[in-house]
Amino acid sequence: MAQNKVTKIDLVEAVYLDTKVEKKAIQEVVDSLLVKIKDALKNGSDIELRGFGTFELRVRKGREKARNPRTGERVSVESHAVVAFRGGKDLRSAVWGLTDKKKN
Repeated sequence: MAQNKVTKIDLVEAVYLDTKVEKKAIQEVVDSLLVKIKDALKNGSDIELRGFGTFELRVRKGREKARNPRTGERVSVESHAVVAFRGGKDLRSAVWGLTDKKKN
């Protein structure tokens, strides 16, 4: 997994190599976990994964004078929720010294 982008399939493969559990079972667990995270966020809950980080909802204020970057057209944007991720202490310390995105 020493590439710039890690996909869900890459994660399934890595877990398979570590555990030798069937890939199909790992895929079902990963898919189920992601659905549960999405459902909790849709219901307004934060997701705290100790040692990893927290997914939380934040509200972005609407604006009257936004601009479509593709066309330059002025548009208004309503207030809306966005998902934010805050890395936990262990994750932050693991990546603290990285200065190049391509490092392992």
